[in-house]
Amino acid sequence: MQIAPFGTEHFFARYEFTTPYQLCNSDCETLTVHDLLTLAGVSPDELGKLSLGYTESLGHPQLRRMIAEMYDQVTSDDVVVLGTPVEGIYLAARAALDPGDEVIVLSPAYDALLNLFEHIVGAANVRRWEFTATDTQWCLDIERLRKLITPRTRMLVVNFPHNPTGYLPSREQLTELAAIADENNLTLFCDEMYFGLVHSGTPSIPSVAGLARRTVVLSGLSKTYGLPGLRTGWLVVPDSELRQSIVNWKFYTSICPPAPSEFLAMVALTVRDQLRARSVARIEQNLQLADAFFHRWPELFKWRRPMAGSVALVGMNVPSVTAYASQLAQEAGVLILPAATLGTDDRYMRMGFGRAAFGEALEQFEAFLSEHPISAAPLT
Repeated sequence: MQIAPFGTEHFFARYEFTTPYQLCNSDCETLTVHDLLTLAGVSPDELGKLSLGYTESLGHPQLRRMIAEMYDQVTSDDVVVLGTPVEGIYLAARAALDPGDEVIVLSPAYDALLNLFEHIVGAANVRRWEFTATDTQWCLDIERLRKLITPRTRMLVVNFPHNPTGYLPSREQLTELAAIADENNLTLFCDEMYFGLVHSGTPSIPSVAGLARRTVVLSGLSKTYGLPGLRTGWLVVPDSELRQSIVNWKFYTSICPPAPSEFLAMVALTVRDQLRARSVARIEQNLQLADAFFHRWPELFKWRRPMAGSVALVGMNVPSVTAYASQLAQEAGVLILPAATLGTDDRYMRMGFGRAAFGEALEQFEAFLSEHPISAAPLT
């Protein structure tokens, strides 16, 4: 049985390592193994002594304890360490759903949060809960969500902070979502890969873990902590029956996490506050550059400033961002991501603010725009 093409990753496979100026990355600036070990005060000799044998299927006990400490009312027994974060979406979908079940997915969304569920339950059984928009921000329509639920609905899939809009709900909204899940006996799956990347002026919210009777939380080190090369992610699954089913499916995928990644993940979690603060500072610095840039180009772009996370969904007044992105990459070496890969209108692009080279890339983009003007009416 075939699965839909993974548009975002096909796009990055084509352009990410050949295009020098990048404006669409969702991760935050990384650091070397040496710098990570130095920051944590760990000798490289400790890494050198690591055995490269099999690891525990659920994850190293110490790593699971460290992850559990990041949450309220979560124990290490609730944690399953993954071979890669995206694996967690597949495992949860396989363990919790049957063909013909209905799933509601907050949209637009990273491809895996749509395509994997469509693959398992059928495309006709995945309902998209779309964001609405005002002139300045994205909004959740809770009543629209209630209308999407049917007796066959089994799971609600959300992602906070949201990729690609940068939306973060209020605590009251999050509590209401949990209540809706409980009222309708739904599994509430929340992708929290960007958890903790909260911008100045935005109130923080707790993790979804444990807010509803049946929650599954996905998180990891790729985005907030700037360590995507470790491929370290985890699921928090308080429901023991569901967790055991997830583990059984995991035996058919990665079986156990890689030992070097587990070692470095434990090192990273000892300095997680420093890594997160480093990422937030970089994002806020780059957002100031973005604010000024969009102020200079009001007719070409629709800028709704993100509330949290490292990305934003930006309207662009061209017939097709996909076509324009290809031209931009080839002629200027600047990379933007067409939001069509994320299941939304091809007049939007995703912009990312976590990288150190964002300012230089933005300068290159603006130079290309100045040299190749686009005739456009103001966006609404």
